[in-house]
Amino acid sequence: MDWNPTLDASGPVYEGIVQALERDIASGRLHRGQRLPTHRALAALLDVDLTTVTRAYNEARRRGLTDAKVGQGTFVAENRTRPASRAAAGIDVDLSMNLPPSPIEADLEGRIMRGLAALQRDHGFSDLLSYQQAGGSTVDRGIAADWLRRRVPTIEAERLVISPGTQSALLAVLLAVTRPGDVVLTDRLTYPGFRSAAASLGVRLVGVASDVEGMNPQALGEACRLHAPKAVYLLPTIHNPTTTTIGPERRGELAAVIRRHDLMLIEDDAYGSFEPKALPISTLIPERSYLAMTLSKCMAPGLRVAHVLAPDRTAASGIANALRTVSQMPAPLMVALVSRWFADGSADAIVSAVATEAAARQGLAIKALSGHNYAAHSKGLHVWLKLPATWTRAEFAAHVQRQGLAVVTSDSFSVDGEPEHAIRIALGAARSRADLVAALDVLVVALKSPAYASRIV
Repeated sequence: MDWNPTLDASGPVYEGIVQALERDIASGRLHRGQRLPTHRALAALLDVDLTTVTRAYNEARRRGLTDAKVGQGTFVAENRTRPASRAAAGIDVDLSMNLPPSPIEADLEGRIMRGLAALQRDHGFSDLLSYQQAGGSTVDRGIAADWLRRRVPTIEAERLVISPGTQSALLAVLLAVTRPGDVVLTDRLTYPGFRSAAASLGVRLVGVASDVEGMNPQALGEACRLHAPKAVYLLPTIHNPTTTTIGPERRGELAAVIRRHDLMLIEDDAYGSFEPKALPISTLIPERSYLAMTLSKCMAPGLRVAHVLAPDRTAASGIANALRTVSQMPAPLMVALVSRWFADGSADAIVSAVATEAAARQGLAIKALSGHNYAAHSKGLHVWLKLPATWTRAEFAAHVQRQGLAVVTSDSFSVDGEPEHAIRIALGAARSRADLVAALDVLVVALKSPAYASRIV
């Protein structure tokens, strides 16, 4: 409760209290879960009316800065997220969407407000509200290349394309490298968005066998001989949904098979920021690789900013043209904001805060699921949970949905129609760690319950 805010001289006092609270959270002076002074105590400290503090605390809660607990007081929030207003009926916690958490330490809303104010001050918004280059400006691509080069040392701004999210990027790459009827190889369980993109273009996906280390190189070679594919799609770092991260030796073996069979690699690095030492396979075969890197999982999906590294400048131009067909251009205002974050250190701070929260939530999941059959990555956003034989996947998902939880079954990821008997649990969408623990408790109780109990009315 030891908080004495410094207020700006201008503006309403209640707004000054909220801004001071936001500043002190961002600076680390206030930390998650810290109890704030009572309304009366803060009013006396600042020599203001009680109604002013009450208005400030109400506004801080509306903005997701604080939580009020009946009989206990007001506390700094864990996550700066508000209760979902458009959640499906009956769903209290949606564990089906693989969202990043929004920890209070990331200060996303504060950084957005300050970043946009700085853009308006320095450049104005007029140019950012008009049409721009489909693949991003030379300046923005250069800034992005400098930031991404720490993870992808082979990156060059001339080969980089900025996309409004990975989904558009994957569709653009498929447009550039395939024709209807072509075959693309994938893991037998793969990202549903890629399945959807391939289906919309008439591209046939063929699943390749994997083992505990990821896609099997021998199986990949055999699939090349059988199906004459145009490309292979891989998600080698914190695979969605299985959580597998392919090791360096296996990555080299897969790169050799891809080169030997003259394939194009479409590599999805959605979760690479959480495992920065895992060098993308694309860096081993840059001349035949498209590397898609998104900010949706390490920052926020609503930014709609992703980057695609193409094999060469001509290929990058082709992807930019395809993106123009698909989505015209990335949103210039969001790209400009992200570029500022890359340059001023905000991007690093946000990724670090999200990664720390993701790791903490993984710890909670591992503790809750002890004794059950699951796969997880200590820095990932999801868990792959094998179901007991007493349940069908559909029955289990329906059962926990009646308890207020949404999960996604393996059927959504299956390429060959033979999914594993499992579900994916997304950990980031829960509003707080406490909500996540409660949701995991519901899952554990369901795992231990006989399936027939769910049919009793």
